[in-house]
Amino acid sequence: ALSGRCHCGNLSFTLRPGGAAEELRARRCGCSFCRGRRLRWTSDPAGAVEIAVADADLLSRYRFGTGTADFLICRRCGQVVAALTADEPAPRAVINVDALDAPDVVADVDAQASDFDGEEVAARRARRARSWTPARLLVAGATSG
Repeated sequence: ALSGRCHCGNLSFTLRPGGAAEELRARRCGCSFCRGRRLRWTSDPAGAVEIAVADADLLSRYRFGTGTADFLICRRCGQVVAALTADEPAPRAVINVDALDAPDVVADVDAQASDFDGEEVAARRARRARSWTPARLLVAGATSG
């Protein structure tokens, strides 16, 4: 399993790949949000990720564009740790490689950012269902995750 967290530790996660961690690949998104923050993402559709929030008041969810994913950002330290599908019956996520405790285990293979502009919402959801990691969000004090 791979663990990671935001800089202050309020948002943490455990990614359990379906295979060897060394097989995970980093990729870049070409949207203005990701590009401006130089974010690199990884996911494993055969794996699982649990994202834990210690203080819910310090969790910011940023949603833009098609409104189909929430970027999970710590209000205390400002780090983006994941993007989580929004309003989906089976949540899926991508993890910020640079929030991993050992980011070098993930190979950075996609130097060129992917461009999803113009992708229809149904196609976007289908792509995420195929390529993002099944996810569970655990918020301290919440009755359901």
